[in-house]
Amino acid sequence: MRVGIFTDTYYPQVNGVATSTFMLKDSLERLGHEVYVFTTSDKLVKKDEGNVFRVPSIPVLSERRLAMFYQPHLAKLIKGLNLDIIHTHTEFSLGIFGRSMAKKLNIPLIHTYHTIYEDYTHYIIKLSKLDPLAKRAARKMSSSFCGSANRLIVPTQKVKDLLLSYGVERDISVIPTGIKLDKFSNFNYSSKQTKALRSSLGVEENDKVILYIGRLSKEKNIEELLMNLHLYLHKKEDLKFVLIGDGPAKNELMALANQLCIENQVIFAGEKPWESISDYYQIGDVFVSASQSETQGITYIEALASGLPVLAKSDPCLKGVVQNELNGYNFHNKIDFLQALDIILYNEQQKKKLSLGAIQSVEKFSVNHYARNVENVYSKCISVPHYKQMII
Repeated sequence: MRVGIFTDTYYPQVNGVATSTFMLKDSLERLGHEVYVFTTSDKLVKKDEGNVFRVPSIPVLSERRLAMFYQPHLAKLIKGLNLDIIHTHTEFSLGIFGRSMAKKLNIPLIHTYHTIYEDYTHYIIKLSKLDPLAKRAARKMSSSFCGSANRLIVPTQKVKDLLLSYGVERDISVIPTGIKLDKFSNFNYSSKQTKALRSSLGVEENDKVILYIGRLSKEKNIEELLMNLHLYLHKKEDLKFVLIGDGPAKNELMALANQLCIENQVIFAGEKPWESISDYYQIGDVFVSASQSETQGITYIEALASGLPVLAKSDPCLKGVVQNELNGYNFHNKIDFLQALDIILYNEQQKKKLSLGAIQSVEKFSVNHYARNVENVYSKCISVPHYKQMII
């Protein structure tokens, strides 16, 4: 098959959608398909990427980018590629362009819904009394775009249920995003390498590390983690809370750490290149998150693949991912959180059990499994005669 992927975010950007689309292209090509990616410009890209076409774009909402909606010269190029299918991963600029091209070329449009936009309206609406209106608009926008695709892919049942609640009437396949499991295996790293990396971040040799990797933003609910850890860190001088990532809430979170007098034990290490992100999972003893805005949470899977027990706030998207007593714990409140943290950090036997369980539990999230499932959706969609396809 000849596949066109349209996305507003792509490697080397560091986020879930960029990782998902990059992995999908690579894996589909390994299966013998021709894949062309259409995405936004990025100043970090210095070389030919191989069938990746970048559209002039401007930054919006921190590191996110928005491209021009229609590119006549690119449309002409796309027509000459003889694509069999178009797969969009955004509801905005490149997604609209991809949808338009699918209609012009009279080929199926697959869409993956990655982001629950009603959880992000605070970036646009500053007056809280207007937020309900913004959330309704986000739901309507999501419903409208998803309803224009022939078929939909979502990463979890949580997202499928959400789209059904929006009134979306399309065939929806639940396919968790896969990762390269071997990239995160702790067998790839020596203790010497890990000690050196920990030292470079200001972590002492005998310190235990509570790790967070991801965007520093309001919807990730990192403030709750800091509040939960407040007195705990005061009592445990051998603990460091290391945050890998950047985002609009960084300054506020640093100020909160100072206010709580835990700034010496909370390390804001900044964003790291995607190529080396697997290195940083090796420094942790436990991975934590209180986010309620995830559609899947790829970082949880990456942590598990690294042998890290995961302690995450209970969320429907974690069903089948974080499993109590097997690879970590789900928490509902501060008491749950601290009790589980104590078990993981200070019960060596249980920690080893959870670490082994973490590695064994992620086999179903391999990138090959992901690509095969997506390939199957493509095949089913292409095999349907045109007159039976949904109207785009």
